[in-house]
Formats: sequence, structure tokens, C-alpha cells
Amino acid sequence: MANKNTQPCWPGCRLPLLFCLGFAIVLALPYLFFLDYNDPKEKFFSMIENRRLPLKDHEEEPSLSMESTFRVQSGPADEDLKQCDLSKAMLKVFMYDMPPEFHFGLLDWKGDGKSVWPDIQTEIPDHPGGLNLQHSIEYWLTLDLLSSRFSDRSGPCTAVRVDDSREADVVFVPFFSSLSYNRHSNVKPPEKISRNKALQKKLVEYLTAQQEWKRSGGLDHIVMAHHPNSMLGARTKLWRCTFILADFGRYVPHVANVEKDIIAPYKHMIRTFVNDSSGFDDRPTLLYFQGAIYRKDGGSVRQELFYLLRHEKDVHFSFGSISKNGISGASRGMHGSKFCLNIAGDTPSSNRLFDAIASHCIPVIISDEIELPYEDVLDYSSFCIFVRTSDAIKKRFLIKLIRGISREAWTKMWQRLKEVQGYFEFQYPSKKDDAVQMIWQAVARKVPAIRLKLHRARRLLNPLAFHGGGGGVPVDSGVLLCCLPEVVVGGGFASSMNSCYCASTPLNTCLLTPTWQQKCSTLPFSYIHHPTFLPTSSSSTPL
Repeated sequence: MANKNTQPCWPGCRLPLLFCLGFAIVLALPYLFFLDYNDPKEKFFSMIENRRLPLKDHEEEPSLSMESTFRVQSGPADEDLKQCDLSKAMLKVFMYDMPPEFHFGLLDWKGDGKSVWPDIQTEIPDHPGGLNLQHSIEYWLTLDLLSSRFSDRSGPCTAVRVDDSREADVVFVPFFSSLSYNRHSNVKPPEKISRNKALQKKLVEYLTAQQEWKRSGGLDHIVMAHHPNSMLGARTKLWRCTFILADFGRYVPHVANVEKDIIAPYKHMIRTFVNDSSGFDDRPTLLYFQGAIYRKDGGSVRQELFYLLRHEKDVHFSFGSISKNGISGASRGMHGSKFCLNIAGDTPSSNRLFDAIASHCIPVIISDEIELPYEDVLDYSSFCIFVRTSDAIKKRFLIKLIRGISREAWTKMWQRLKEVQGYFEFQYPSKKDDAVQMIWQAVARKVPAIRLKLHRARRLLNPLAFHGGGGGVPVDSGVLLCCLPEVVVGGGFASSMNSCYCASTPLNTCLLTPTWQQKCSTLPFSYIHHPTFLPTSSSSTPL
């Protein structure tokens, strides 16, 4: 007879079984929705992060078109997707509503006449891509600022746009100067001057007519001139602004310098090395360089290094460009190399450094005059090798140095490269601590110095100037005059220790002590520095 205590198992097992089936269905749901992607979690968040262009896993030749620039890249740290709290923004920015010809009009954007800005929530004007992307910071910063007050914006809020310039920390000038140089430098008949030069002339006229400029003399203005040849005509007129540059190679020190201005990274051209697990032995090439070998100015060192290194068995040193799959070849070459040379060219900087960082290939920097982005907060010696030019061209010096770096030392620098790589990624929407946010943070760190200059300038204002006293001429209210204990003129000092000079263009004469006078028309647009460098009249000729 059967044991009466024995019961069928189904009633007792039903709840655990249903729980297990439900749990399995939950696990399977992401794969049902995202069958075309290897990482469903990443796909989901990439679609939230970039509503216009879903993330694609490109392994082929990377396109230098709009699609590749909007690919969501890996940042230094993942961030929570939450509403942007604009009240906690690090930087308040007033942006001029300049005519489209200065910004998105250069991308052939045609507005409807109702706004000078495109509706980037509907459609973002395409960037032309190609080599233009190297100096495209103007595009990314402007997009970020335009989106800073979107109600559905999530992620970082380093900089926020404000409507009242009196509430702003800085004034942002949205002139796409690098794009203007790249696309419109040639004179097209019947025009007498290039469109690029004409736009610079218009820019100076526009800025100096604004109340924000008259209030500060341009001290709190942010001007982007990342291409070394951009703003050639206007830079001496606007030098009191804070420039965002690639380097100082083609600037005289009083126009641009590390104390006043900001160095920003290039946008790298090669493919980012995603999920890089390559070790020391997985990168067979010891030292890699591909690019123009014969350069002028400081770049002549490239030719000398070519002759020193060309016969080394595990060194790749050759000419190359982006044409004929050059980008794809450079990506493979850098991804397979332990060290990548960054040698001065026509200017101290080049995009090659940022290609190396994106490849996690330890940069070897041979450029004595180079300035680096965010170096006040980032120690490049933890992931770069610096070599003086005079040492690098000594026979076998460089190759012995590189061969002498141990596996352990290389691995430590490689790991650090992977940690900092996100600081150099440009993308829209921007992510925490990417290149866009790092540049805004660099601007924010300049604000105390800008305020100091403004406050000192106000301290030095001559109150008699606004009443026609002190032996001078009557002056319209609102015109800024400045009296300095010393003024440097063309390398010499003015004889008077209480000289005043014009700081705004509407005046025809300055309020001066009887010992020294100067016409406003012979000076660049405004000066308040102490002591102040006044370039000779040749540097202030009209554009």
C-alpha cells in the first residue's frame, strides 16, 4: 500500500517554476528588442544619448562625415541620465545672436529668417568633415551652448547660456573662424578680397559696436581661432579677448599666451580603439610615424629623424596622408604600435598627438614649443614621453631611449592613456568630462583672472574724464578711458607717469595729460592692461 504521506510535487513546485519562467523572460527581453547588437544595455543607452544617429559598430574605414562625428564615444566615466540642473552650472555664458554668415551659414545652412540659429532639436546642420574636422571645436562648443537650456537635456551642465550679459561670466563669440579659413580663404572674382577676410572685418565691426564689448573692452570675450591660420586679420584687433587655440606658433606673445588664452585639443581623425585589451606583446611595432616628412620652420626635425630611424627593424617611419585609405591604415598602424611619434611640423602642435591618444599608443613628443590642453589639471608625463629636439637628433639617442623603456613602465602609461582618452573626445550630445566639457572647464578657470583685470581697470578709471576735467576734452558718457602709471609704446615707455589713452573707438581724441597725446585712430581697438603694450600703428591698420 502506498505511503499516505507521499504527495504529487506539482502544487508545491508551481510558484518556484512560475518565478523561474518570469525571470528568464525578463532576461530575454533585451535580446528580443536588440537582436542586431552585441551589447543590449549599451545599445539602449546609446539611443537615449544620441536621438539622431544610433550607435553603430564600425570596423571599416571610418567616415569623416557627419555620421562619424555624431558617433557616441566612450567618455572618461559613465554618467547618470538625469535632468540638467542649470542653476549649478560652472560657467554662465552670454552668446551673441550673430548673423548666420558667421556660424552655421558657413555650413550652407539656410534659415527661415525667424531665427539666426537652426532648430537643433529637429535637425543639426551637417559638418563638411574631412580635414575640416581637426579644428571643429567651434561647431561642438556652439551646439553644446545652444542645447544647454533644453528642457530634456541630460548629462553635464558645465556651461549654460544666459540671456542677460550682465549675469554672464564670459561672452562667447560664435564665429566659425577655422571653417571660414578652410573653405573661404581664396579670392573668387569679381570679389576683391576673400570671404574669410571680409568676415573678419565684419566681425571686428560687429563686436566693437556691442554694449558688451564697450563695457569690458573685450576682456571677457571668448573667441575661437583653433586653426593656426584663422583670424589672421582680426587677431591683432581682438587680442584682449581670450582665444581658444591649437598652439601659439603663429602668434606674437602679447596677442596670445598661455596666461591669457586656452589650448584645446584637435579632433582626432583615426578610429578610437574601443575595448582595447592589447598588451605589450600584442603591439609588434615599436615606434610609429606616418605623415608629411619634409616640413618648413621647426618641422625640419622630421627629415633628420627619418634618416636616423628609417633602417630600424621595428620602426615604421613613412610618408602618409588621409587619401587612399590613409586613415584606415593609420588606425591599424597606431593600434599595433607601442609608441607613436609626435614631431613638430609647421607649427608646434599637430593632430597626430590626439590620434595617438585615441589609439592608446604612448605619444613621444618632440616639439620644444608645444603647449598642451588642460595641462594645469592634467599631468602629461604620466602617459607621454617628452624629448628635447636637440637630443632627439643625436645619433641613436632616441631609439636607445625608447628601447630602454620596460614592459612594466609601458603598461602603466598605457593604462593611464585609456583613463584619459575620453578627455579628448568631441561629440554631441556631450558627455561628462569629454573634450567639450573639459574646454568649458578650462574657460571657467580663466574667469578669476578675467575678473581681476576688469576690476583693476575700473580702479584705474579717471573720474575727471567724464566731466571734461583734468585739462582734457569733454567725453560722452559710457566711453571707457583708462589712466595708467606707465604705458609701453612700441617697446619704450611714455615720459609721463600719469598717461591716459583711449580705450574705445568712438572717440577721436583722448583725455591726456599735457605731456602726452595720442589719436584713437592709430591704436588697436581697446587696451586696459597694466602695463599695457601698445603695438605700433602698422599692427592696427584696417583689414
